[in-house]
Amino acid sequence: MLLASAARTLSFAPGSGRRAASAIALKYSKAVYGAALAKSPATLSKVHTELTNVSAAIKKDPEVSTFISNPTLSLQERNKGLQTVFAKLEGTGAKKDAVSDITKNLFKVLSENGRLGETEGVIEGFNELVAEYKGELTVTVTSAAPLPRDILTRLETTLKQSQTAQAAKVLKITNKVNPSVLGGLIVDFGDKTIDLSVQSRVTKLNNILTQSV
Repeated sequence: MLLASAARTLSFAPGSGRRAASAIALKYSKAVYGAALAKSPATLSKVHTELTNVSAAIKKDPEVSTFISNPTLSLQERNKGLQTVFAKLEGTGAKKDAVSDITKNLFKVLSENGRLGETEGVIEGFNELVAEYKGELTVTVTSAAPLPRDILTRLETTLKQSQTAQAAKVLKITNKVNPSVLGGLIVDFGDKTIDLSVQSRVTKLNNILTQSV
């Protein structure tokens, strides 16, 4: 019910950009988080596990990835595809575990609204809400190449001194590799972003040069 209600309040403006899509995904994230937590902490944990498995399947299973990202499918085809996804999540034999109604309802609403392409954004937003609920602070450090362990350790020591980190129960640091940053780092934690990348400096320089012409 909460998921359906939230979906009805969304405004799907034609030509929405990536920022609008992210806002839409977050509405679904909040809806599924609220629905799961309202039922019980155990339900929240189960939904979290299920969505984590969906995220992994999108990355590893070409069939699931193609299905989620294909905007040309009819509603009937999307509904049929969801049954395949649910079957993969449930597993087989003694380990078979039924997918929760909340997770099924989430994907049903996404499918009906033609928003399956927002799935990864929805899951990312949901994970952030769960981490906040658990008192976890995840710090994402983006670099052009994998960072050595000692660099990450030094960053962790520095970040622990911030007020945001001190308010958290658990601090987790992940290193995301993106060659487009060219060099330097982009650090995301909480609602803050520290952009120390070479790409950022190049962009600023280009803007200055453009304005000067």
